[in-house]
Amino acid sequence: MRLNEIAPAPGSKKARLRVGRGASAGQGKTCGRGVKGQRARKGGYHKVGFEGGQMPIQRRLPKFGFRSKIAPTVAEVRLSELAKVKADVIDLDALKAANVVPATAARARIVSSGGISRAVTVKGVHLTKGAKAAVEAAGGKVEA
Repeated sequence: MRLNEIAPAPGSKKARLRVGRGASAGQGKTCGRGVKGQRARKGGYHKVGFEGGQMPIQRRLPKFGFRSKIAPTVAEVRLSELAKVKADVIDLDALKAANVVPATAARARIVSSGGISRAVTVKGVHLTKGAKAAVEAAGGKVEA
């Protein structure tokens, strides 16, 4: 096989339609553009989303959605994940050191999912009501 022998498969390439070459050619006079109107004109078409002056759908429908700038900086920690932290005093630095929260986290929040068996002191980390009760039930304490 040589470069000059490579050809597309038979029937895969259609011949370009030559418009405006008389009635017998099948695309004479109006050349398949119909009669009058914006699409019949030379250079006459519209931008994407234009609906002929009617209010476009992207403007008729309401805006929705929201991406919080704070959400990526707040990490959620389950009670069961506190077992990975070896320190007795659990704060944000201890959680980062144990790879429980990402290094980019500015704040952490402990939620009541799973359980905790050992007594720990939670310092400077927000807890939900259920998580606080579970930590205190295990003999630990919560400091502001």
